[in-house]
Amino acid sequence: MELPTHILLVYGYLLLFAWVLVEQFGIPLPATPVLLAAGALSAQHELSFPLAFAACLAASLVADTSWFLIGRRYGHHVLRILCKLSLEPTVCVRKTQDSFGRRREVTLMIAKFVPGLATLAPPVAGQNGMSLGRFLLFDGIGATLWIGVLLTAGRFFGDLLKRNPSLLDWAGRFSGALLVLGILGFFVGRVVRRRMVIKKLVAARLEPEELKRQLDAGEKAYIVDLRHPLELLADPFTLPGALHFSPDALAARHQEIPRDRDVVLFCTCPSEATAAKTAMTLHKLGIERVRPLRGGYDEWKRLGFPLEAVQLAKPSLEPAKTL
Repeated sequence: MELPTHILLVYGYLLLFAWVLVEQFGIPLPATPVLLAAGALSAQHELSFPLAFAACLAASLVADTSWFLIGRRYGHHVLRILCKLSLEPTVCVRKTQDSFGRRREVTLMIAKFVPGLATLAPPVAGQNGMSLGRFLLFDGIGATLWIGVLLTAGRFFGDLLKRNPSLLDWAGRFSGALLVLGILGFFVGRVVRRRMVIKKLVAARLEPEELKRQLDAGEKAYIVDLRHPLELLADPFTLPGALHFSPDALAARHQEIPRDRDVVLFCTCPSEATAAKTAMTLHKLGIERVRPLRGGYDEWKRLGFPLEAVQLAKPSLEPAKTL
């Protein structure tokens, strides 16, 4: 037999542990084909289903617990790095924080089934103060469901092979090619989507120095802070005159946004994914002068430009102050 069944027969449970561990640490190397193959081999009694399950579960918990502890210690800094390295720019820290804020335990249980969420959910849980015991319980449930579904699906396919041995030749002939094509398709699809988002972003974004010059010159600018409320707890400052709104709240009240000035949006995603997506939404609603801020809040802060303490009261959509 060819890949992935051949390498599983040679390296067995060590390969399963290493492959799942690598994927759960955030390396975009899909473990699904290997888990399916392991399930099929368990039907042929080439691998033990319980041992394969235990190896995968141990790898998942090791990776997730590591991310949880890193998130607890380093918080937003590690989340920014993960978002920057992700091949899927629209699946960023904010999306994970929104999901975690609404349904903490459920997010951990379904994270393995959502691309991008599996790696981000553990550090977000650590950042937001969830206890280690509670995290291990619900993350373990999620990992058990994910691994169990894939191994069981593979075992079902293995049972079909036992009843119809001719399928084995077909599976052996094409399994390696399908694995390679699946991995290539995974990479190509995400790279294409990333390039499309970045291309639209580059065309519209505003340099921090340009915004600073506008404010110093007394030009009107409507500045919106799109950061998640959880991010403000660790760093309760914002740009001068900025109003804090979620993307959905801003879009819902778009008629109140002034049309006679630049609408500057910023977040903390390294590629300004949230700001770019919100900018495109506002464009569709008829607001033309919308510009994401390059580098967002972190770049503005890094350059040493002025900051204001965050106002805790709920803001209105009045024009932003200028320096």
